[in-house]
Amino acid sequence: MSEGVYWLPLGGAGEIGMNVYLYGLGPEDDPDWVMVDCGITFSDGSVPGVDVILPEIGWIEERRHRLAGIILTHAHEDHLGAVHHLWRRLRCPVYATPFTAAMLRGKLTEARLENQVPLHEIPLSGSFQVGPFKARYVTVTHSIPEPNLLLLETPHGHIAHSGDFKLDPAPVIGEATDEAALKALGDAGITALVCDSTNVLTDGDGESESDLLPDLTRLIGEAPGQVAVTCFATNVGRLKTIVRAAMANGRDVCLVGRSLHRMNGLARAHGLFDDLPGFVPEKEAGYLPDDKLLYICTGCQGEPRGALARIAFDGHRDIAFKAGARVIFSARIIPGNELSVQRIQNALVRRKIEVLTWRDAHVHVSGHPAKGELKRMYDLLRPRILMPMHGESVHLREQVRFALQCGIPRARVAENGSMVRLAPDGPEIVDEVPVGRWGLDGIRAVPFDGAVLKGRGKAVFNGTAHVTLVLDGRGKLATTPQVSVQGLIEEDEDDLLDEAADAAAGAVNPHARDDEEISEAVRIAVRRVFREAIGKKPTTSVHLVRL
Repeated sequence: MSEGVYWLPLGGAGEIGMNVYLYGLGPEDDPDWVMVDCGITFSDGSVPGVDVILPEIGWIEERRHRLAGIILTHAHEDHLGAVHHLWRRLRCPVYATPFTAAMLRGKLTEARLENQVPLHEIPLSGSFQVGPFKARYVTVTHSIPEPNLLLLETPHGHIAHSGDFKLDPAPVIGEATDEAALKALGDAGITALVCDSTNVLTDGDGESESDLLPDLTRLIGEAPGQVAVTCFATNVGRLKTIVRAAMANGRDVCLVGRSLHRMNGLARAHGLFDDLPGFVPEKEAGYLPDDKLLYICTGCQGEPRGALARIAFDGHRDIAFKAGARVIFSARIIPGNELSVQRIQNALVRRKIEVLTWRDAHVHVSGHPAKGELKRMYDLLRPRILMPMHGESVHLREQVRFALQCGIPRARVAENGSMVRLAPDGPEIVDEVPVGRWGLDGIRAVPFDGAVLKGRGKAVFNGTAHVTLVLDGRGKLATTPQVSVQGLIEEDEDDLLDEAADAAAGAVNPHARDDEEISEAVRIAVRRVFREAIGKKPTTSVHLVRL
């Protein structure tokens, strides 16, 4: 079998979020692999008990003896949030720059893995060896400290994995993109660029994070009373912009939400907030005049446990917003979160609180490249192949069209599960592997199509019924069957329980071969009662006891 270099997305290609990309080097049937990023996405609430969704990594788990390591491009949840949940399945080294490593250490500690995971901290612009791959980080800009383009050097050419990036000439946090280093890579030759597609539908150049400060300052200054801003806790540049806008208006700042406090600690430990004052504790915020304080809240994506949701529904123990307050959503909505965000915004509006979003005012800039920035990246790297990633199908297809229009010789779409030979003679889809999603159920990952989540879904949508049978030694009923239900009937429909108990009694056959046969007959009879009476097929169980 001929040798080559391969790209295999397990998440993030055909969706926004849950980024997991494999790069292989060696014979097609059994190459060595590295994983680039291992992220999560968040549930839309349709699966009961599941807030976090993980990539299904069973394919590479079976080949973990060939997995040399996990390389993280940056610290966003959709790029590193699954590592501590899935590492026990992979048990390989992890590589990251200092800020990302610090973010991951906190998660590993919570998962009791801090002394088990070999975590290698790589300096900015550092080079390192992972299995057969020589890897190198190149500084780019994004909405979090230390984002990186990753270069993988192979005998079949150099592969550039863009990570999340934008070409911001004046970032609020960190250095500007190292365009000189990118051009030098292009001069040396780039076989393939695997590239961020999130913002490809936007023409022109994206805005700088610095452009937000004047407008946020004005919007905060125009508010006579309470003001709150919600954004991603990991958008450290945005946090700094908001704090500066508050300071310009003589307002102190209160952080509301656990992830904001965690990010503040990391940012200060890395010297990113050295020029900012301390923050007002949540318990003390109510003692300050409304026009002297600004709240920064978690929950910009409608997370039900986020601080903003608790405040909107009057469930926060320390913070309450009054009529006339102004709440600014300084983030775009991730596809799939629209209903959750709208629910919170409606709750705020009903309480006569003013809501401002990116549709109403200049309150957000993207951390991803628009077409102008993509073209600039193409010109710097001059790849022979373009593979789009980090986007839904429409984004991937548009970037392929745009890349070909810009003169890149070859480009094609490959979504999750498609194994692509990048070189030699690529791009060519050579295999399809199983992919999917796991729900984080408590502390375990369970498949979406497995018994746990499917059973829970049925129970939530159709209710449950439980029957208790007590039989004597001759197999006859020793007492009337007891039927209990959840989520199935109203208080004035108790007669259905009696009807179901009668049906259960009638289904008991003392001459049945075994208890399993009796239980199944009773289950079917009770389920039929509810189906005929109310049109529901509850999840029905039977507990049989013999005296």
